[in-house]
This record gives sequence, C-alpha cells and structure tokens, in this order.
Amino acid sequence: MGYHFLFYVFAFAKSSLRDSQSERELGDKALSGTKQERGNLPPVSVIVCAKNEAENLKKHIPVLLQQDYPNFEIVLINDASSDQTKAVMEAFVANDARVKQVNVENIEAFWGSKKYALTLGIKAATHERLLFIDADCYPKSSQWIRHMVWCSKPSAAVVLGYGGYQKIKHSWLNTLIRYETVYTAMQYFSYALAGNPYMGVGRNLMYTKTLFFEQRGFINHMKIPSGDDDLFVNEAATSKNTAVCFHPEAHTLSPAKSSFTSWLIQKRRHVSVARFYQLKDKLLLGGFFLSQLGFFVSALVVGGTTYMLKWVVLLVVLRYLIAWIAVGKSAAKLKEIEVAYLFPLHELFLILFQLGIFSANLISKPKRWK
Repeated sequence: MGYHFLFYVFAFAKSSLRDSQSERELGDKALSGTKQERGNLPPVSVIVCAKNEAENLKKHIPVLLQQDYPNFEIVLINDASSDQTKAVMEAFVANDARVKQVNVENIEAFWGSKKYALTLGIKAATHERLLFIDADCYPKSSQWIRHMVWCSKPSAAVVLGYGGYQKIKHSWLNTLIRYETVYTAMQYFSYALAGNPYMGVGRNLMYTKTLFFEQRGFINHMKIPSGDDDLFVNEAATSKNTAVCFHPEAHTLSPAKSSFTSWLIQKRRHVSVARFYQLKDKLLLGGFFLSQLGFFVSALVVGGTTYMLKWVVLLVVLRYLIAWIAVGKSAAKLKEIEVAYLFPLHELFLILFQLGIFSANLISKPKRWK
C-alpha cells in the first residue's frame, strides 16, 4: 500500500518539474527560431511500416507530407501485404521525391516479423534521425517533426513521444482505452524524467540510426512477435541519451479499438512483451501492480473490522485525493483531462482486467504482430 501511495507522490512531483510553461517555451523556440537555427535542423527519416494498410496510407501519407519541416523523407515499408498497399505506396513514390518504398517478402526465418521489415526500412533510410509512426496514425499538427527534433536537443539519441487515440463521444470503452493510454504514458514519462526510461510507443518514437546499429537492431528479441518499440527502448535507452516530448503539437492520433474483444487481443500482445524487460523494470512495474491490488484487498480485509473502519476510509480518501491530482494533472498536460473524471472506476476495472490478461497469457501467448 505504501509503495503505491508514494508512487503517485513521485509521479506528481516529476510531472511538475516539466511544467506546461517550459513545454510552451520549447515549442515556441522550435517554431520561431532564427533563420540560421531553422536552417540547421537535422534531416529526418519518417518510418512507416504497413501490412494491409492501403486505405490508411491513402489518408495519412498526405498528412505526413504536409509537415512543416525543411528536410525529411518518408520511408514506406510494405510488409508482405496482400491488399493494395504496394500499389498505394508506388503512387506516392511516383508523385513525391521525398517518399521511398521498401518491399518486404516473407522468408521462412522471419515469417510475419515486423522487426525484420523495420530493419530493412531502417537500412534504407537516408538520414540519421529516425521518427516512427504507425500506418493507422497521423500527427495532430504540421509541427510534429519539428517538436520531436527540438526535444532531442542537445544530444538525445532517443525521444519518447505520446501516441493518443481518437475520441468517440458517448463511448465508455473509448474513454477507458484513452485513460489506459494516458496512465501508461504517465508511467513511462515519469520514469524517464527520473532517469529510468523503460519503454516507448511505436506510434510516436524517435531514435538514431547509429544507436540502432550499436544495439545490433532487434537481434536480441527478433523472435518475439511484439516489442519493436518498448523492447528496443528497454535495451537502448538510458538516463543520459533519452528525452521526452509531450507538447500537444507533438502528439499522434490513432483510431481506438471499437470492440472490447479486439482491445483485449491488443492488450494481451502488449502485456506479453513486459516479461522480457530488464529485471529492475519488471520488479518496479510488478511491484506497482501488486501494490494496487494489495491496496484494495487490504482495505477490504482491514476495513471489515469495525474499530479500523474509519481509519481505512480516511486512508482510502487520502490516497484517492493524491492519485486523482496526479492523474488529472498528467491527463491535462496530454490534453485528455476528461479521461480522469472516472479515475476510481477506471483504475479498479483495469486492475481486474490486467489480472485477467496475465492469467490468459500464462495459458497461451500471442503469435504475430498483425
């Protein structure tokens, strides 16, 4: 119970250190630098790996091409698609010199491996800075690349960004998914700010080509279907080479799952990767989950005694007050404040939901990335 309580205090404190004013100042500098500063912005390769994403590519590549950035290319990776993905990519290549295409054929050793496809795309990239986004995602603003690059200054090799989900009105599932996304971001941003980066999301992630090859790419976890983003960050990111970027104009958006079953499948795949994290990260995250579960269990057990009931109620109220402030402040920074309104209900549901996922993954594990 104590660990869980202290974590919220810690998260709130770290979030306050990087307040919205400093974020705005960084954003203003990115947009209004001198002509020389703007001209010295490093070139960027935007990496998009797609498997059967023809319709999403038609919608989102034009948005990427509208980025307000002086020098960037888009590397489109066709990961053995069976729809019109290849033809759609070829059309963009023919019409814009900033777009290049990599076609990946399945081979027996790497059948259906997104990491294999990404490796070929990274090798084909021209520039040192690699900025990753999924095919079903799009930047919230034309300043996305610019902000991610500025957050990497002076020398960060890894930049962790925020990848949110589109809002659907009057949908509790959508609110729950977006809350879980904010909650996860709150954790990995706070830990990164404290000097212990342990994950990032491939919907919005930047790192250098040099770092990728220094780590020998994904070789240590190539046979694991998922984890091209968080497992790589878990291995390569350090307190000295990592920065975070949660300026509103640096966000990306994706369509959220529309059914509980599809979201469950997605979360099972994500959770299955955590067991390959470094031991210290597994202990921290496992301890955090157990502290959540233990808080509710101990509150029920101890609260069952009449003479302790008022103290248990007081502790629960105090814990929720601090937690709600931390979650609300983080959600506000990410422009997702409405997901914090039902925080107590969402948190309890996710604890039980995660417990169910852990149990399901012990029986069978997800096989492919898509």
